[in-house]
Amino acid sequence: MKKLFVSVIALMAVATLSAQDVTAIYNEAAAAYGAKDYAGAAAKFEQVIDQGLDNEEAASLVATAKATLPKCYFMLGGASLKGQDYEAALTNFTKSAELAELYGDMTQLAKSNGWVAKIYQIQGGDAFNNKDYATAASVFEKGYKADPDNTSMALNLAMSYCELGEYEKGMEIYEAIAAKTHPKYADDAAKAKEMMALYTNNKVAEMQGAGDYDGIIAMADAQLEKNPASALFQNVRLQAYANKKDYDKVIELAQGAIDAQTDEEDKSLMYYLLGAAYNAKEMRPQAIEAFQKVTAGAAVENAKTALSELTK
Repeated sequence: MKKLFVSVIALMAVATLSAQDVTAIYNEAAAAYGAKDYAGAAAKFEQVIDQGLDNEEAASLVATAKATLPKCYFMLGGASLKGQDYEAALTNFTKSAELAELYGDMTQLAKSNGWVAKIYQIQGGDAFNNKDYATAASVFEKGYKADPDNTSMALNLAMSYCELGEYEKGMEIYEAIAAKTHPKYADDAAKAKEMMALYTNNKVAEMQGAGDYDGIIAMADAQLEKNPASALFQNVRLQAYANKKDYDKVIELAQGAIDAQTDEEDKSLMYYLLGAAYNAKEMRPQAIEAFQKVTAGAAVENAKTALSELTK
């Protein structure tokens, strides 16, 4: 019994000493942080976490160390970036993000990942400007994974994919940018829509040249499965069915395509295709009604000609 009593006393002494040691290490870490010795502070805060993790008396110190450690690496990343040592900056910002995620600091995670993305944006910039789209895409992919809200880099990633012939991957990125509604993304969202139209028109022209209307329809269907309200792909699909002379399908899909359009010229084109389909099916009243709704763009004159024939 006496031997057991002594052992318990000894264990209590060790626990007390351990708490004191953790406090001492914590104080060294705090002093280093205050002196802007972030590498030294990080090393000490890591010791606090490791040695105090199972010590209830050190719980508050461990919690503070966990909150501060990601900030140490963030500050180290900033110092490396200021010195244009991008690899060291990337290492430190990435470490900061990993620790912030591990310890549940979502605000710090977003900040750290934001800088990870910016560094990848810088690193991929030369390749992109030199039209080395394969290298650019491989770098921008990492940045996009870290921060999908870096829309200027995302635009370059999407363009890199499209220039490499990876149309679907490019469209996925463009769609994500175009879907952003915060005013700060307005310019990039508008650019994404512009580039989507450009690359889609190029793709459609290529497939039309080969007479591959079914391929165009399949491409549009795949995009509409992800975003049924896409004005662009509703437009593309309806034109493909019209070119294929599948007038029943044009009539079936026209209203959905019309409703999706936000541009009056595009809306008028959809009405013109509908009118032409009704006319081909010898559905005169419906054709007249559709042609009368063509009010803007290049289709207006053709609609007027068709109406003059139908109303003789």
